Amino acid sequence: MTILCVRFQLPPMYEAALPGLLGLLEEFTPVVEALPPDGALADLRGAERYFGRDAVELASVIRVRALARFGVDCVIGAGPGPMLARVALRAARPGLTCAVPAEPAAVAEFLAGLPVTALPGVGAATARTLGEYGLDTLGLVAAAPLSTLQRLIGAKAGRELRERASGVDRGRVVPNAVSRSLAAERLFDRDELDPGRHRAALLSAAGDLGARLRALDKVCRTLTLTVRHADRSAIVRTRTLAEPTAHSATLTGAAYGLYKTLGLQRARVRALALRAEGLAPAGQASHQLTFDPADEKLRRIEEVADRARARFGPRAVIPGTLAA
Repeated sequence: MTILCVRFQLPPMYEAALPGLLGLLEEFTPVVEALPPDGALADLRGAERYFGRDAVELASVIRVRALARFGVDCVIGAGPGPMLARVALRAARPGLTCAVPAEPAAVAEFLAGLPVTALPGVGAATARTLGEYGLDTLGLVAAAPLSTLQRLIGAKAGRELRERASGVDRGRVVPNAVSRSLAAERLFDRDELDPGRHRAALLSAAGDLGARLRALDKVCRTLTLTVRHADRSAIVRTRTLAEPTAHSATLTGAAYGLYKTLGLQRARVRALALRAEGLAPAGQASHQLTFDPADEKLRRIEEVADRARARFGPRAVIPGTLAA
């Protein structure tokens, strides 16, 4: 095993803790890829030789240090590649690292009984399409004719799915930094079931993100919504925006759209978080001009509101819904 996939069991306000935890991983290897909001991949090929321990043993050391320094437990999956490490994470538990063996036959056996949604990137729509034809496990997908999979989900997607279901992991860990994203989280005083309060929290978080992006003269390309439930489980959804933006109204609309796709029914929500990713300088971003005077008016109001907040504080100008 060479790659670790680590998910930190962070407290609700996770943004401040994550950079330090990534620094902990970087004590073992410089090849660390942040997986916001609460995870990371670490390539330990060099670390195994340097420390004279395998990845599972190093995972135990990482877990102990995370607890000692930050008071944060973690679950860890290990595998010969990033995709397999992320699959292993599904079966991992605090204190117990789940490791996928490196031998091809053992990898195929490990994957065979798992649902197709265990593979990163396989969503509900693809799983539903495959399930209609009885292909509901990775073992069945790996054994299916390539032509059948390509007819069902497309040529490229079918080929890639069959490879990954067979244990072929062509991915690699790409070092990045959590500072390339910004996050805003809203924690409820109690487990909240009211969709209206959920939307108000999203409105507040999106406005906060927009203001911070504009203050940094940045725009974001994607928006990620994390919904944390009372049982500490989380649902994460990401959407690529039509164009890079720091416009609060656009971010709010995208956040509402992500929330709607979840179809939450009487869900007990502990916290909602938005993360703006793919940050780039605002001067390098293009904006599609429109003949809509309302859009131009909103942007001018936004500029005035930013100046007021800079002078009188962040709550000098807030949406009426939040003021109520």
